[in-house]
Amino acid sequence: MITIRKSSDRGRADHGWLKSRFTFSFADYYDPAHLGFRCLRVINDDIIAGGGGFPMHPHRDMEIISYVVRGALEHRDSMGNGSVIPPGEFQYMAAGTGVRHSEFNPSPTEEMRLLQIWITPDTPGRPPRYEEKPMADAATGQLHLIASKSGRDGSIAINQNADLFLARLEPGQIVNHEIAPARHAWLQVAIGSVNLNGQTLNEGDGATISGEPGLQIEASASAKILLFDLP
Repeated sequence: MITIRKSSDRGRADHGWLKSRFTFSFADYYDPAHLGFRCLRVINDDIIAGGGGFPMHPHRDMEIISYVVRGALEHRDSMGNGSVIPPGEFQYMAAGTGVRHSEFNPSPTEEMRLLQIWITPDTPGRPPRYEEKPMADAATGQLHLIASKSGRDGSIAINQNADLFLARLEPGQIVNHEIAPARHAWLQVAIGSVNLNGQTLNEGDGATISGEPGLQIEASASAKILLFDLP
């Protein structure tokens, strides 16, 4: 079964320097029907104005993945990491026993957009950890493994039995994905539009997938999609 979560139905917040759309309940947005999906807890679609950002703040026991859609993200954390993350790159932070970090848009004038993803870890109390994975030049027309439990195929090793894939698709390109029995999936359209097993998803739309043996994803416009294979 596929259930679409339309972009227009997401929660929203407007703080001037920050405009957010919430796929799942977050901060002041609460919807008991959308508290997360499986171990996927947060997908926030954030637009940060030039010079805006989040000052140092704490996290604990959460797998945090950010995907920079456009612009750049300046990161600093209590582990000593600091960098400017360009568009197309993924950032991973295992908050574990506790970490503090800040996130800013380094451009004084241009806005930036990122998807911030939280996944609940399989075991709390792990040591904090940080990693980046550039994917701006990833080949089109295929699924690229970004994160996995084992870190296989050069992916980021995360503290959960979940796989995250990226696909960059040109119109008419198709990718397929098999889902093992008792597994589930979530598809998030970051850019463009796609056809998922006969159903249309546009930019910002997401979909829960349960009880489907496989997926066929075809781009109807240039697209970037994130696919989560979940326990």
